[in-house]
Amino acid sequence: MAAPGIADTPSPRRRHAKRRRRLLLVAAVVLGVLAATGIVRQCSEDVVEHAAIGKFYALPDPLPPRPPGTLIRSERLLGAPDGAVAWRVLYHSTDLDGRDIGVSGIVLAPDRPAPAGGWPVVSWAHPTTGATGRCAPSAGLDPFALVAGSHELLRAGYVVAATDYSGMGADGPPSYLIGTTEGNNVLDAARAARHVRDAHAGHDLLLWGHSQGGQAALFAAEQTPRYAPDLRLRGVAVAAPAAELGHLLADHRDDVSGVTIGSYAFDAIHKVYGPTNPRVRLNALLTPVGVSVVPKIAPRCLLTDTKALHRIARPAVGHFYAVDPSTTSPWQEILEQNTPGQQPIGVPILVTQGDADKLVLPATTRSFVARLCRAGEHVTYHTYQHIDHGLVGERTVPLLVQWLHETLTGKPPATTC
Repeated sequence: MAAPGIADTPSPRRRHAKRRRRLLLVAAVVLGVLAATGIVRQCSEDVVEHAAIGKFYALPDPLPPRPPGTLIRSERLLGAPDGAVAWRVLYHSTDLDGRDIGVSGIVLAPDRPAPAGGWPVVSWAHPTTGATGRCAPSAGLDPFALVAGSHELLRAGYVVAATDYSGMGADGPPSYLIGTTEGNNVLDAARAARHVRDAHAGHDLLLWGHSQGGQAALFAAEQTPRYAPDLRLRGVAVAAPAAELGHLLADHRDDVSGVTIGSYAFDAIHKVYGPTNPRVRLNALLTPVGVSVVPKIAPRCLLTDTKALHRIARPAVGHFYAVDPSTTSPWQEILEQNTPGQQPIGVPILVTQGDADKLVLPATTRSFVARLCRAGEHVTYHTYQHIDHGLVGERTVPLLVQWLHETLTGKPPATTC
């Protein structure tokens, strides 16, 4: 006769089978929940679409001239968030010199009846992802991933237009920290959204950008009256904006971020300004080490090539610049030209900043806000404790949605100037 209790104890094999059944049950429940929220659907559709991007970004040669914002082509995206419809778009815009160029991006719209006059448009300007075609957010596996607050904005009743910027996605002139080009691209993305018939985008425009995108959104705001008078600009919101370029580069002269940002920026500046200004030469600004790393860094994407970027940049730390670009002509003048806040904006401005930001330093953003205040702008400034550069865009979203609503209804928060 067996000892008491022994016959009731499951064998190791039975225990393993029972544990496996429990795990399978849990997995099935989790998958059911994910499917119910659309995450599995969205991910699977993103994978299918990414494999079939093909020649979408190829521009006609020659590019037939059309007004800025005119669609070159568009395609419906299957992997849109629940409650939304989305399109990948290729549209006309202009660069620093006013040339007609093709730019890519995405448009998202609420999947429900639009109000009279259409949905207001939030034109999103993304943070640094790189500076070349393959770094375009719209070409990523999840083209919506970098649109801060997309779900909240769609629920609140906005169309979201998200440019890639010139030279990213579709071929075009470099645009990294070239304020006029970026600003035009942001405004023309909103115009392109209005050309997507089923998006039902209206004339009201709000601008929203993070980091590099903060600079782009601010330039777009300054340029709206003369460049896009067909749009009704109602406000501009920026999180940790790259708004003081001289300070930004000076703050990172001796670290990997500075070498990476400097390589992206001065590669673009050299290509954009160099053909008409023989003084814009990399070997007049950078050390031989600096000159050697620029072509190795410029083609790489920030989010997917991080290890390689660090490996390339480290030997140049402390040995990148031969002169200070913020005090040396012609670099000083070019940086000033691409620093926002020198033209009136005239609509409510929201600026947010994380106090743990090590890239765009809080003191630099405070300096920019003070400059806006001296110019008489209506500024709401908010800081977040223990929030770094990468998180401040998403952390801003609840305040952003509230601020956008108040701004549209004509009751923006009181200025903090």
